[in-house]
Amino acid sequence: MKKLLLTLAVTAAVFTLPAQKPNIKSEAIKDIDGKYEQYKKTALQIWNYAEVGYKEEKSSALHQQTLRDNGFTVQSGVADIPTAFVATYGSGKPVIGILAEFDALPGLSQEANPEKKPVAGKDAGHGCGHHLFGTASVAAGIEIKKLIEEKKITGTIRVYGCPAEEGGSGKVYMVRAGLFNDVDAAITWHPSDSNAVTMTSYLSNISAKFRFHGLAAHAAAFPERGRSALDAVESMDYMVNMMREHIPSDTRIHYVITNGGKAPNVVPDFAEVYYYVRHPKRDQSKSIFERVVKAANGAALGTETTMDYEIIGGTHDMLMNTTLAMATQKNLDMVGGVSYTKEEIEFGKKIQASFTYKAQAIETAATIKPFKTKPDAGGGSSDVGDVSYLVPTVEMSAATWIPGTPAHSWQAVACGGTEIGTKGMMVAAKTMALTAIDLFTDPALVVKAKEEFKMVKGNYQYKALLGDRKPALNYRD
Repeated sequence: MKKLLLTLAVTAAVFTLPAQKPNIKSEAIKDIDGKYEQYKKTALQIWNYAEVGYKEEKSSALHQQTLRDNGFTVQSGVADIPTAFVATYGSGKPVIGILAEFDALPGLSQEANPEKKPVAGKDAGHGCGHHLFGTASVAAGIEIKKLIEEKKITGTIRVYGCPAEEGGSGKVYMVRAGLFNDVDAAITWHPSDSNAVTMTSYLSNISAKFRFHGLAAHAAAFPERGRSALDAVESMDYMVNMMREHIPSDTRIHYVITNGGKAPNVVPDFAEVYYYVRHPKRDQSKSIFERVVKAANGAALGTETTMDYEIIGGTHDMLMNTTLAMATQKNLDMVGGVSYTKEEIEFGKKIQASFTYKAQAIETAATIKPFKTKPDAGGGSSDVGDVSYLVPTVEMSAATWIPGTPAHSWQAVACGGTEIGTKGMMVAAKTMALTAIDLFTDPALVVKAKEEFKMVKGNYQYKALLGDRKPALNYRD
């Protein structure tokens, strides 16, 4: 207790006292709301760009220029990633980071239309809402910068431009490069179909591309001279699928054959399959991945081909920080949910009509989910998990899609291209800004979050699951 009180006393000297916090928060909400059209324009520009992981040149450049125009110093191309950046304003403690994403997903091209209708000539789409994600984070960062500039709070605000969350593990390289080493707390969010503070961990994840090399031959005239790389891929897939019976039931394994040959009458001399291995516990992911590698080796041996593999990504599970989560919940309750116009409700009902299941009422987008006192097990995966092993991290979600809309769907892309998405984005921007204000004005909150972080992390020494490889800048090729 004495140690904690001493830490609080020392830390308080570099923080603004929270006496004016309610007024500052009201001002922040009003100011962000006043820039609605500006942030809507940015989000829709990036929605139209729809650039996939590590190819987000225009999206990243737009965010960087916006931050520069608002007085930030921007360091581009960090962690050996051309589209990654760190934007900084202010000096001293605390150092608060806000995470921004902006990559799209391949194969999800879609108009802002409640019926499935891909955009002609375009492949990718923002099926996970990262055009909204990055824009809200930039908006929150700019608001905090304004308060620092006006000397209403003191410290350092950083906006982290994080590419290739969708499978590319961009944040892992940024963590590995030491870009979060002096950060006191990190704030992030994610588009969703509801408003809530995230109390669900992520699944740890290791991904790799397995490449088989064989011998080409005429498939009809001289099949005995060939050694099929596609046979090797299919053999590997069969063995992995048989393995599912003998691994923990909460494991998730997915794959796609990215190259299976070019013509049926040619024995394929090259084939490639792209695998994800996920589990709530990082050690289990590593162990199961090693068994997948054994299946690949066995497939190569049995088909007289050769095999090599490249680890593409690797992400940790998420360390929950209840201290920060409870503070964020109060701010989300203050901001409130999303209300729709009559036209938006009609749009939403058409979207819901495309589901194969019954969705919640559209009006639930206006509500805030109650705080969960016990974290849930993991669902998807995110490189945010790696940040959470370096610094106390909190995440929230906002209703940027009509209730019931799944991520990674054409319906999510459609909603994200309308004001349905923009309205939810603004909820996130305001909530993150208010949470950052708490961290800048309340030294006890930062100390408590750090103490909890140390306790939850324990003795684990962080090490990137993807090893020492360089960023897989062409993983989407």
